Amino acid sequence: MDSRVSELFGGCCRPTGAAFRGRGGAAPGGGGGSKAKKKNGRSRGGKANNPPYLPPEAEDGNIEYKLKLVNPSQYRFEHLVTQMKWRLQEGRGEAVYQIGVEDNGLLVGLSEEEMRASLKTLRRMAEKVGADITVLREREVDYDSDVPRKITEVLVRKVPDNQQFLDLRVAVLGNVDSGKSTLLGVLTQGELDNGRGRARLNLFRHLHEIQSGRTSSISFEILGFNSKGEVVNYSDSRTAEEICESSSKMITFIDLAGHHKYLKTTIFGLTSYCPDFAMLVVSANTGIAGTTREHLGLAMALKVPFFIVISKVDLCSKATVERTVKQLERILKQPGCNKLPLLVTSDDDAVTAAQQFAQSPNITPIFTLSSVSGENLDLVKVFLNILPPLTNSKEQEELMQQLTEFQVDEIYTVPEVGTVVGGTLSSGICREGENLVVGPTDDGKFLRLKVCSIQRNRSACRVLRAGQAATLALGPFDRSLLRKGMVMVSPEMNPTICSVFEAEIVLLFHATTFRKGFQVTVHVGNVRQTAVVEKIHGKDKLRTGEKAVVCFRFIKHPEYLKIGAKLLFREGVTKGIGHVTDLQAITTKENGLEESLGPGQLSF
Repeated sequence: MDSRVSELFGGCCRPTGAAFRGRGGAAPGGGGGSKAKKKNGRSRGGKANNPPYLPPEAEDGNIEYKLKLVNPSQYRFEHLVTQMKWRLQEGRGEAVYQIGVEDNGLLVGLSEEEMRASLKTLRRMAEKVGADITVLREREVDYDSDVPRKITEVLVRKVPDNQQFLDLRVAVLGNVDSGKSTLLGVLTQGELDNGRGRARLNLFRHLHEIQSGRTSSISFEILGFNSKGEVVNYSDSRTAEEICESSSKMITFIDLAGHHKYLKTTIFGLTSYCPDFAMLVVSANTGIAGTTREHLGLAMALKVPFFIVISKVDLCSKATVERTVKQLERILKQPGCNKLPLLVTSDDDAVTAAQQFAQSPNITPIFTLSSVSGENLDLVKVFLNILPPLTNSKEQEELMQQLTEFQVDEIYTVPEVGTVVGGTLSSGICREGENLVVGPTDDGKFLRLKVCSIQRNRSACRVLRAGQAATLALGPFDRSLLRKGMVMVSPEMNPTICSVFEAEIVLLFHATTFRKGFQVTVHVGNVRQTAVVEKIHGKDKLRTGEKAVVCFRFIKHPEYLKIGAKLLFREGVTKGIGHVTDLQAITTKENGLEESLGPGQLSF
């Protein structure tokens, strides 16, 4: 697929086949009977000769099917509680129960009385494990009976004992003036926009951003949900600390720049901050314009699952909105994307979209909304509330067992605190008071330091776990010794660095031929530096769409890289993607860790 991503950077739109809803009803993994829902607003199955099915229940994952939970014995109840703990662990604090469904996925349904008793049992189970339940939706099936029988979908949420809240990071992409910052302002502030950009003012970090109305830097905004699925934001004069304390699930939005001249900042946000998902905002009145296609291509190249929000529908006629939707569907279904668009028009669609989006990388939900009138804003909130994390508990545990590695993305000086770095913990666990080494410096050395305190989402935190973003206070450590792209690692790691590395790349676009000596800006995680092409293995030159193993050399200073890391490079209109395959490593022993320590650089 990587070789076809180039179409998104400069190719044409080509319609390819039928629309998503025309492919035989519900999508894989979705609720059964979605075709019938169109007729009467309820999901109803067929008759006995065509019973509706869900996919069979999976052993792993956070979705559990239960036919009924009526008056279980004490032994059975304890078994059910253990099962709930397992599903919550798999979903890292969230589980979805389908009541009235057999293990093979057959939608049987329960009578009113049986459903009431089953929900009562489920509530008891949740209380036993310290969780809360929220009914997501109810559906009727009547394929085998004249008596209405219901299926109920329930969300069970419990913040893991070792976490303050569940956390998802969503990068916000889209062309300039598409309404990204305004939408975030409305979601996080709880007040609709006045049509002239009032909602976005609190998000801007610089005076020139307020004056121009254009984001040029990366900013972070938080939206919380409590255990019952209710929105917790800055309305009612809440502070960030109060939002964190009241929320059991937190969505951190990474607001990126839309203008083409800030593209390197946008790429840095996507590669460095490791977002779980991306939200591509498209203006209904302009459609796919400017950097929209390029941002879509970046999300595809970096394999970040994305959903689409069509904003400003209050400015357009219904026909204009439909034309924009069809334009997006054509691009999503072309070979370079190969996605199945799912237009969300109801709460039921939003629940289905959230579950399918996490299960299948090919599903792309599309929302149409207005930040001024508030039309369909609630559907996005329902979607974000239910959206589960991509990694399961096992993968999280494996990362936490590794040695500490923290990526430095931002550097600040805070009065009375000292030097502060912001970034993401890639692996391991970082504790307050821990001793680490940071580097590489310009001469390839690592310096010792001490983590004085930790903050997550502006709230104090004693322990940081793999995958979490935070700011670390380093006390009197000299800020001039730090730069973006460094890593803070455990001293036992004996980190390796390199100036020369090889990568298997696909040249997405280049006007002429890509040769030895060509200079490009390379993005690998939080590393961003100019590199020169030293050698193209097996070829003299590359043209658009061709693959090769290329040897690069950083022109300024060595960097900390890992084999297998995703790589993206650019220079003007030239763009390419790939992954690191080999490093010509310089070990810290060669550089002398101890020699790098000067007066005032020890913080033990």
